[in-house]
Amino acid sequence: MKKDYKKWHEKKSVVNTIEKRPFFHEREIWFCALGANVGFEQDGSGDDFLRPVVILKKFNNEVFWAVPLTRLKRKIHKNAEKYYFRFSFITKKISAAILSQIRLVDARRLYYVVGEISSVNFVELKKRLKALLP
Repeated sequence: MKKDYKKWHEKKSVVNTIEKRPFFHEREIWFCALGANVGFEQDGSGDDFLRPVVILKKFNNEVFWAVPLTRLKRKIHKNAEKYYFRFSFITKKISAAILSQIRLVDARRLYYVVGEISSVNFVELKKRLKALLP
């Protein structure tokens, strides 16, 4: 699929001009303008290039670590399972945090909150991320 980098660049220029960042907390799940990215990096979709993310670590009111979410449409290969953390929120549908895609994000990219990961799942998510570190 061809990516529209020009459209994303125009949208990113608008996002960059946002002056007031939304207030957010760790464990919240937000739709976030992640954009059109290179290769296998997770992209946002739609006109605003949005993708749900879990707020993993809030450093201040401006930046945080985010873990992008996905809905698994196919079975994960056994060797890749350690890079995903499955959980559900709001509905009973299963989401998966893509642990290998953790990234620093500016809060200006946040659009709207859609839920929160449970405390139990959040602890396990962090434990699984730590296990990936060398």
